[in-house]
Amino acid sequence: MATSVTLLKTNYDTKLQRYLEADRDTSWLQERLQDSEFAQQLEQIWGCSDFVANQAITHPEAFEALLKSGDLQRTYAKDYYLQTLQSQVAGLADDEDASAKTLRRFRQREMIRIIWRDFLRLAPLLETTNDLTLLAEACINVALDFIHKKLVSELGKPVTSDGEEQRMLVIAMGKMGAHELNISSDIDLIFAYPEAGETCGGPKSVSNQEFFTRLGQKLIAALDQQTVDGFVFRVDMRLRPYGQSGPLVQNFAALEEYYHAQGRGWERYALVKARIVSGQAEDIEQLQNILQPFVYRRYLDYGAIESLRDLKRQINQQVVRKGMQDNIKLGAGGIREVEFFAQTFQLIRGGRINALQTQSLYQVLNCLVAEQIISETDQQELWAAYEFLRNTEHVLQGIGDQQTQQLPIDELAQLRVAKVMGFTQWTDFLHQLDYHRHQVHGHFNNIIANDSAEAASNDSNDSGDSTDIADSADSDEYHYWHPDLDAAESLHVLQQLNYQQPSEIADKLAKFYQTRTLLRLQAISRGRLDALIPLALIACSKQKDSDTTFERVLSLITATLRRSAYLLLLVENPQALNQLALLCSKSRWIAEQLTQYPALLDELLDADHLYGPLEKHQLRDQLRQQTLHLPCDDQEQHMEEIRYFCRSCTLRVAAAEIIQTLTLMEVSDQLTWTAEVVVEHVTHIAWQQMASEYGEPVVQQDSSHSSDTPGFIVVAYGKMGGIEMGYQSDLDLVFLHENAFKQTQGGSKSIDSSTFYTRLGRRIIHMLSTSTASGRAYEIDMRLRPSGNSGMLVSTLSGFAKYQQQDAWTWEHQALVRSRAITGDPETMARFDKIRTEQLCRSRDLPQLRKEVTEMRDKMRKHLDKTENQDKYSLKQASGGIVDIEFMVQFAVLAWSHQYQQLAKWSDTIRTLETMASCGVLSEQQAKLLMDAYRAYRSEAHSLQLQNKPTEVLLSQFADHRQAVIEQWQIFFND
Repeated sequence: MATSVTLLKTNYDTKLQRYLEADRDTSWLQERLQDSEFAQQLEQIWGCSDFVANQAITHPEAFEALLKSGDLQRTYAKDYYLQTLQSQVAGLADDEDASAKTLRRFRQREMIRIIWRDFLRLAPLLETTNDLTLLAEACINVALDFIHKKLVSELGKPVTSDGEEQRMLVIAMGKMGAHELNISSDIDLIFAYPEAGETCGGPKSVSNQEFFTRLGQKLIAALDQQTVDGFVFRVDMRLRPYGQSGPLVQNFAALEEYYHAQGRGWERYALVKARIVSGQAEDIEQLQNILQPFVYRRYLDYGAIESLRDLKRQINQQVVRKGMQDNIKLGAGGIREVEFFAQTFQLIRGGRINALQTQSLYQVLNCLVAEQIISETDQQELWAAYEFLRNTEHVLQGIGDQQTQQLPIDELAQLRVAKVMGFTQWTDFLHQLDYHRHQVHGHFNNIIANDSAEAASNDSNDSGDSTDIADSADSDEYHYWHPDLDAAESLHVLQQLNYQQPSEIADKLAKFYQTRTLLRLQAISRGRLDALIPLALIACSKQKDSDTTFERVLSLITATLRRSAYLLLLVENPQALNQLALLCSKSRWIAEQLTQYPALLDELLDADHLYGPLEKHQLRDQLRQQTLHLPCDDQEQHMEEIRYFCRSCTLRVAAAEIIQTLTLMEVSDQLTWTAEVVVEHVTHIAWQQMASEYGEPVVQQDSSHSSDTPGFIVVAYGKMGGIEMGYQSDLDLVFLHENAFKQTQGGSKSIDSSTFYTRLGRRIIHMLSTSTASGRAYEIDMRLRPSGNSGMLVSTLSGFAKYQQQDAWTWEHQALVRSRAITGDPETMARFDKIRTEQLCRSRDLPQLRKEVTEMRDKMRKHLDKTENQDKYSLKQASGGIVDIEFMVQFAVLAWSHQYQQLAKWSDTIRTLETMASCGVLSEQQAKLLMDAYRAYRSEAHSLQLQNKPTEVLLSQFADHRQAVIEQWQIFFND
C-alpha cells in the first residue's frame, strides 16, 4: 500500500515540477493548491493521466485559462461544441493551416476537460461518451463546411438533376453513431452524396464523384493528419462498401444497389449503430430510407445469430492468436459481448419492434425489459458490467491518449487504473472486473453459442444428427435422414418414422434435391436446408396424416429456399417447427398462407402469443405499435404493415380455433375486431393525408364534431356488420358524411367538400383492397350504398336517411338489419344509429313484406345455389341453410320491430334470435333450434374454409338441423 501511494505521488510530483518550470507565472496555481479539494483532484489527474499533465506542461496558458473558465465543473449544452468551434473558425477565411491548428487546439482543450471530469467521476459514463461524440461531430461539420466552401470556389457547386446544390453526408458508424465514443476512439465513417452529375459555376467543371472524392480526402486529412499540434480524430473508412478497395464516396443509387445486392451480415451489424451526422434534412431522410430496410427485416431474423456467431468466432480467433485474453473489449465477457447481446436482439426483432431501432445500447437494454424479452435483473447486470468495462477503458486510454483496451502489466499503470476505478489495490479491481466479465459471458452464451458448442453442432450436422432427432429415436439402430443417403437407406429411415407411403416421400425428396433451384443454392442456404429437412421429417411424422403434412411443409420450404433466414428460423426454433407441422396437418389454408407469406412464420415462435386471443383494444394497440415509426404520408409502407397485421391476426385465430381454445363466436369476434381495427387505422391515415393537402370540410355549425374525422363515418354491413366474419369474408362498407360547406379549409389548396369525401373513400378502398407484394388486406364491396353501384361513393347522412325512407328496396332494409357504424365521428355514428332504428321500426304491410322476402330468397337460391341435384348441399344457400336463418331473422326485425323495438338493437343473428324469443316472436325451443343450427353450420363452414374447400356437405349431414330450419321457414312464410 505504501509503495502504491509512493509511486503515484512521485509521478505527480514529477509532473508538477515540470509544470512549474514551464509556466512563467505559477502564482495562480500555488494559490489554487491551497484548496485541499483541488489539490487532491490535480494529484489524481496528473498522477493518472500523462496526456492531461503533458498538455498542461506544453500549453500552460491554455491550461490556466481552462481552469479559470469554470468549464471543468459544468455540463455543456448540446450545441456548445459546434457553436464554439464555428466562432473560432469563422475569421480564418480559406487558411487551411490555421483551420487545422484551430481544430487541434480545440480538441486538446476539450479532451483535458472530458478526462478531468471522467477520472474524477464529475460526469457519468453517458455524459462522457456523449461529450466525446458531440466533440467529434463538431469537428467533422466545421471542417466539412470549411473545405466545401473552398472546393466550390475551385471546382464549382455539385448539383442535382434539378440544379440544387448537394452536400456530402457523413455516416458515423460504431460508437460514434451510438453517441458512445471512448476517450481515444477512431471514428468510423462512410461518405455519401445524393446524385451523380457535374459541378457548375466554378472555374472548371468536374463530375460530382470527383468533387466529393476530393472533399472526402481533404476532410480525412483535416481530422486525421498528424501535425506539430497533434491530430483531431483518427479516421477509419474501412466500413464503406467494398472496404479499402471501394470508392471513397458513393451516391445514393450506388449505395442502395450495393447493400441490397451484396450487403453482408457483418455490414448489417455495423449499420445498426449508423447515424448520419451531416447533410441536408431531406437527403438524410432519403438515405435513412435506403439503409433501414437492409438493417431491419420485417420478419424475426434469426439468420442474424449465425452472422454474429461468425463475426464473434473471427474475433475470438484473433484474441487467441494475438494473446489478447486480457483485452476488456474483445476478450470473453468484454465490451463487445455486451454489444453483441443487444445487437442480436436488434437485428432479430428490430424490424417489428420499432423501439429497438436505436443506436443506443442503454436504450436497447431498457426496451428489451419493456418488451419482456429479458428480465430487469439481466438488464441491471449487463448495464452495470458495461459501465464498469467502459469506465475501465476510459482510464486505459486516458493515461496517454492511446487507443488500447489491454490491461496493463506494469505496476504504475495498474495502480492508476485501480485508483481511478475506486480501488486501493490492483487485485481488488481485478476481482470486480472478473465478476462483471463472468456475468456478461453467461448472458452472451445464452443467445450465441460459444465456439466449442458450435463446433459440436457442426460435427453433429455433418452426420445428420441433432438433439431433437436424438430425442425421437426409438433405439440405437435408428438412422437419421440426410441427402447423401441412397434410395434404400432413405426408405428405411422413412419407414421407421411411420410415414404412410414412405416410398412416395422418399421419391419426392429425391426429386426435390435434383431441382434446378436447389442445385444453384449458395452454400450457406444449402447448409441450412440440409439441417432443416431431417428435423421437418421428424416433426411431420408425429402428425396423424404425416404424408400430407410433410408435403405441405416441403412446399413451404421450397418457396423459401432463396430466403434462407426462414429456414434457419425453423432450425433454430424446434417449437416453431412443431407448430408448423401441427397447423399444416390441420389446415391446408394455413399451409398455403404460410407458403405464400413466409414472414408469418414469426408468429409460430411463441405458443402463448400464437394461441392467445386479444381484446379489440389490444389489437388496436398492436397495429399502432407496428405503424408508429411510419410517416403518415408513407402510404405504401402503411399498406404493407396492414396486410401483415391482417394475415398474422387471422393466422392466430385459425390456430386457436384448430386447437379449440376459441369458440365459434369468439373466432367471429376476433376476425371482426381485426377488420374493424384495420378500417379504423386506414380511415385515420387516409383522412390525415387528405387533410394535409386540402384541409378539412367544415361540417354543420350546430355540432362540435371533435373527432379525428369530423362528420365522417364508415358503416359495416353483412358479415362484418353482423360480427360474424369468417376467414375469407369480404367487407361490405358504406361511407357517410354530414352535410358540409362547399370548400375545405386549412390546407395548401381547397377543393369541394363532396370531392374531398369521394377521394377519401377511394383512398380508403385503395389502401384496403389494392393488391401489393403482400396481397390485399380485404376485398371491399360497396354495392350496399344508396342506389348501389350507380350511387355516390360517399353519401350524406341526410341523403342516406331519405333514401332509406323513400327509395330503398325491402332487401336493402334487410341488409340494414346487419349494419353497424364501426368508425368515425361519434356524433355522426349516433345519428346513423338513430336513422337505422327509425327505419327498422317502421310499421310494414306484413303480407307484402312476406312476399318480397320470399321472392328475394327464391331468386338467390336460383342464382347462387350450385348444388342442386347433387349428393351435397350448400351450407349457406341451400334450403334450411345459413341464409334461410338470416332471412327469417331479418324478416322478424322488419315485421315486428315497430311492436318490439328491442328487436332492432343487435346486428348479429344469435343475439337477435335470443331477443325474438324474449319478445315471444319465437318460442324458446324454436329459437334454440335455430341457434344450434346456425352455430353448427358456421362452425363446419369455418372448418371447410381452413381446408380450402367449398362450404358444401353431404345430404346426410346436419339433417336434423336442416329440417328444423325448413319447418320454421314454413311457419314464418306460409302463415
